[in-house]
Amino acid sequence: MAHVLDADQLKTFVAIADTGSFTRAAEIVFKTQSAVSMQMKRLEERVGRPLFGRDGRHAKLTEDGERLLDYARRIVRLNLECVASFTEADLKGRIRLGVPDDYADRYLPEILARFARSNPRTEVTVVCEPTPMLAERIGGGDIDLAIITHVEGRGQGEIIRIEPLLWVTSARHCVHEEDPLPLALGRPTCNWRQAAVEALESKGRRFRVLYASWNSTAVGAAVVAGLAVSVLPESAVRPGMRILGPAEGFSTLPSCKIGLLRTRHDPSILSNALAEHIIQSLDNLQSFKVAAE
Repeated sequence: MAHVLDADQLKTFVAIADTGSFTRAAEIVFKTQSAVSMQMKRLEERVGRPLFGRDGRHAKLTEDGERLLDYARRIVRLNLECVASFTEADLKGRIRLGVPDDYADRYLPEILARFARSNPRTEVTVVCEPTPMLAERIGGGDIDLAIITHVEGRGQGEIIRIEPLLWVTSARHCVHEEDPLPLALGRPTCNWRQAAVEALESKGRRFRVLYASWNSTAVGAAVVAGLAVSVLPESAVRPGMRILGPAEGFSTLPSCKIGLLRTRHDPSILSNALAEHIIQSLDNLQSFKVAAE
C-alpha cells in the first residue's frame, strides 16, 4: 500500500529547499532543528529515496529531491487554498505586496479589484521597486509577496506568466533608423538592458544609451516622444508605441518570465489568498495588442 505524504513534512521540505539550510528552515516553520531533521528522515522513509545530499554547509537536493519539490509546492499550496476557501469571507488584516512599476500599471488594477471584491476588510500596501530590491525585501521579511522579473538563479520564485520581450519605438517617429541607435533602458544591471545590448552587439549595430532609469514611465516617455528605442515586455507596451521586428533589423529577444516570490517566513492565509488572486488575474489577463510596423 502506498504511503500518504504528510503536508507538514512537505512544508518543511519546501522551506529547506528555499533556504538551503535545515537551521534556517527550522526558524521559518517554528520547529527545532532536531524536529526538522526527524521530519525529513521520515519523509525520506515514506518516499523511499534519499532527498538530500551535502554541498559544504548547504542542504542540496538530490535528483529525487528536485522531483519531489515540484509536487511538494503544489500540495502545500493546495492545502492552503483549501483552508482559505473556508475562511476567505472572514479575512481581514494587512498584506504587503511588491511590484516593479514595469508591471504595476498593467497588472495591479485587475489584481486589486479582484482581491478587494473577495476581501473587503483587508488592506493592501503596495511597494513599487525594481526586482532586485523586492527580492531583498522578501528575504528580509519586509513584504509578503512580490511580482518580479524571474531570472534563473535568483530566488525560488514560481513563474506565473511568460511574455515576449519586444523592441519598441515611437508610433510617430523613425528614431529606430538613426545611427548610432539611441536607446532608453534600465540601469546596467537590468536583464532587459543586457538582452538588448547583446542582441545589438551580435549584429554589429552601433548604439548609444541616452536615457537610463529604473522607472518604466520615464523610459516609456522617451520612447513615445521619439527620442529613443527601448525593450519592454508585451504587457508594458502602450498606445503611442510601435513594435519593431526582423523586418526593421531587430532580432527576436528572449522571453520575459514573470515570477511570484513569497515570504520565507510562515505565510498567512491572507498572503496565500492574495497569491492565488495574482496567479488567476495574470492567467486571465489579455495581451495588449500593438501592431508592428
